[in-house]
Amino acid sequence: MKQKYWILERNVLILIAIPLPVFAFAYLYTTSGNMELSIPSFPAWLNGVVLAAIIVLLAFSYVRFNRGMKTIKGRDIPIEDKVQEYGRLTMARFWQLFIAGFLCAFGLIVYENPGFTVAYAVTLILTSLAKPTPDRIIRLLRLKGEDREAVEGLKVREG
Repeated sequence: MKQKYWILERNVLILIAIPLPVFAFAYLYTTSGNMELSIPSFPAWLNGVVLAAIIVLLAFSYVRFNRGMKTIKGRDIPIEDKVQEYGRLTMARFWQLFIAGFLCAFGLIVYENPGFTVAYAVTLILTSLAKPTPDRIIRLLRLKGEDREAVEGLKVREG
């Protein structure tokens, strides 16, 4: 279980880290005025569609994850299976946050709409609140006794 948790944590950190410099570049490009890039022109209506898609994607990831967690809590399965299901739901959520981050960068660099900066800030907040930790797993699954101790043991790295 511990090895799967550390793989989950590593994969989540990768999904967090990749869109960050892309968005940072888009933000610096739109605010500095020192660079000139040949950005293709897209229809104006796509601005609203992309921003709405980001909002829907963020809401969908939140709702889908929480519904999945309710299902896991309601099942009488071993803790290893619960943590594995949590990991599956978490990876799906972070792939959605990953896509949202890239959509924010795309929208900002193409349309220079500050709404995409706000959307990225919300994405970062959701990312930081969703990052897997043993304490979060314990709280979300409402673990007690031996199951709680087993998950608390994930905090300690060996070797």
